[in-house]
Amino acid sequence: MTNRSKLLPAALSLLVLGGCATFSRDGGFGAVAQLTRERLNKDMSWARSPADADRIGATVKKLLSRPLTADNAVQVALLNNRGLQATYAELGIAEADLVQAGRLHNPGFTYQRTRQGDSTAIERTFTIGLIDLLTQPLALRVERRRFEQTKLSVANEALRVASETRSAYFEAVAATQTVKYMEQVKTAAEAGAELAARMARAGNWSTLNQAREQVFYAEATAQLARTQQTSVAARERLTRLMGLWGDDVKFQLPERLPDLPADRPQLQDIEQIALRERLDIRAAKRQTESLAASLGLTKTTRFINVLEFGYVRNSETEMPRASGYEISLELPLFDWGGARVAKAENIYMQAVNRVAEAAVNARSEVRESYQGYLTAYDLAKHYRDEIVPLRKKISEENQLRYNGMLISVFELLADAREQVVSVNGYIDALKEFWRADAGLQNALGGRLATSPVTDGAGAFSAPAPTDQSHISIDEGKQP
Repeated sequence: MTNRSKLLPAALSLLVLGGCATFSRDGGFGAVAQLTRERLNKDMSWARSPADADRIGATVKKLLSRPLTADNAVQVALLNNRGLQATYAELGIAEADLVQAGRLHNPGFTYQRTRQGDSTAIERTFTIGLIDLLTQPLALRVERRRFEQTKLSVANEALRVASETRSAYFEAVAATQTVKYMEQVKTAAEAGAELAARMARAGNWSTLNQAREQVFYAEATAQLARTQQTSVAARERLTRLMGLWGDDVKFQLPERLPDLPADRPQLQDIEQIALRERLDIRAAKRQTESLAASLGLTKTTRFINVLEFGYVRNSETEMPRASGYEISLELPLFDWGGARVAKAENIYMQAVNRVAEAAVNARSEVRESYQGYLTAYDLAKHYRDEIVPLRKKISEENQLRYNGMLISVFELLADAREQVVSVNGYIDALKEFWRADAGLQNALGGRLATSPVTDGAGAFSAPAPTDQSHISIDEGKQP
């Protein structure tokens, strides 16, 4: 067999080998799920079929069948958030590009038959793209890096959704707790207003004092309406993040926020942890590596842009058969590829600076988050250990003095108004601590092994505002 006759079988062998790239069983999702599990200790599932969707739905309903915890809210979001499910599809797109890069372009075949008088001419041409064959290893490496970058980006998006869900959970629980407390405040204010009206009718209280109690009741009613709307908005945001609808939106939240950790948390080397663990930085690095590989590919093909090899076999009636080959090459007379190379180089340098920017921002964000975390802890602890106990003590002492007829009802009611501010302040401070905890975990690249447990009810019980409905009044005298 001559060398020419071997060209076609060799070309066919290359085409068969070029078509061997196949899809993985999980589309790269297993690596993403592993990354997320390492940081959040939570499972993920990609709904790629009706059976997958049914299995996810059953798991979600089981998690929602009992009072929702912060960890379970995050688990529901990772399984059921539709935006996150849409992000998972990026894995399939990236893997499709990778598989496509591992396959050569289809060969070309032309057949031409012409007749001139009694003479018939037949021309057959079989062509393959040599430039695809030469650059395929480089293109495959580029797409493989892009696929790895996509895995990191998808995992980082899962961490972002988890952080937002955890923060929204504490917002919703705090809003629910505030509503319950403001309902108690409204009840007490209503009793105070009724008491003031009765004392005013008996001539034992001035119009000014009566107006003070009436406006406190009116303001408590308005504040309750505002907190109820805030609670609805916070709950709906959590509902959206968990991807719930229908009967699932009736999930039950705990009555109060978790208590503070017993000790003030301390972390070391937070900047190094962030740079090592944050997936957005890893993804940016992979993108830079991919662009560097693309730049090398651009330099390789800057002079040879179209190169095709073809096997030609011509035959003509009553003429000897003609066979041979042809090579098609684009001549770089006007475009030498300099613009493409310059563009690639600038895109690469842009990516390098993006990575540097991401690292600088990560260092700053984690320092800010950690300082906010410590401040929120100190503030909540100050409310818990100093302000609220003192307010409760003052309230108890005033109650004793009132019972002993040492102070007036007016002073007792004024103390109740001040107590409301302190308790609401503590609830807000405790909420901000747990939101800061979620933000710090996200800034560090995932849940820390040293992070306090965020499930379970707190031990703190807010003192209820003084209820004046039980106070007996002798309408003939004023204490």
